[in-house]
Amino acid sequence: MPMRYDLLSLEIFLAVAELGSVTRAGLRCHLATSAISKRVSELEEKVGSPLFIRNARGMQLTPAGQSLRHYARQLLDMLKRMEQELGEYGAGIKGHIRLHAITSALAQQLTLDIAGFLDAYPQVRFDVEERSGAEVVRAVSEGRADLGIIGEHTPALGLETMLYRTDEMVIAVAEGHPLATRDAVGFAEALTYEFIAPHPESSVHRLLTEQARLLGCEIKQRIRVSSFDSLCRMVSTNLGIGFIPRGVLRPYLRQFRLRALTLDEHWADRRLFMVARSIAALDPTTRAFADQLSRDRS
Repeated sequence: MPMRYDLLSLEIFLAVAELGSVTRAGLRCHLATSAISKRVSELEEKVGSPLFIRNARGMQLTPAGQSLRHYARQLLDMLKRMEQELGEYGAGIKGHIRLHAITSALAQQLTLDIAGFLDAYPQVRFDVEERSGAEVVRAVSEGRADLGIIGEHTPALGLETMLYRTDEMVIAVAEGHPLATRDAVGFAEALTYEFIAPHPESSVHRLLTEQARLLGCEIKQRIRVSSFDSLCRMVSTNLGIGFIPRGVLRPYLRQFRLRALTLDEHWADRRLFMVARSIAALDPTTRAFADQLSRDRS
């Protein structure tokens, strides 16, 4: 026979697990200590194993308790999301997508992809946050985002991945730079010049430093910036060269009188990936968006 769990018992169990005390869990849940203890004992009876180690320091989870905490959190979070989404349907909103993405994705095709999806599904609501690759992975892992977009050199840390698009990394130089007369440059030669470096947690910085390391070189950098706009402004004053996706650089070429040099490297075509805790477990609205991103990649 399958074991049956009621939601209140799971909420009480999570309160005890977090607070490490039946008394404090009772205060949070507005229940008597005896009622809290009874619920925990009933859960342990169903599981057939102790969920807590009880000692002078309080209640500590056993391996069985840690497993139950993991699944109970997922279950209650999913129910909360279900209630929220169903409430939004009643308010005329047909779905809610929490998307975290790296800057270079939002600065290129992703914004247009969101607009295209909203043309087809105008009642969907998006919460979009721009983050570094590592922050995107953390947000998806912790359930603060449903779907993330990262660069291929950002570790996915156990998340499921699906190819989104590719972008081309290029070298940006001012019109007066010694390389400005060139159409292309090798990475080893580019490393002989000063760089305007991107944010150290960005996927672009990770790729830049990894490829320099493979050549046994260090990046020459005096200035580090946190946005592509600032990077292009700095490059335009000939303070250094930039390492940037071509699609991000394109709108700045005329404005700042910059040149885009093709990188003669096979790795310059960088893949971008969608990440989720489970693609199959995405709610229908987010899954439809992910499927569209997968179909529309170029």
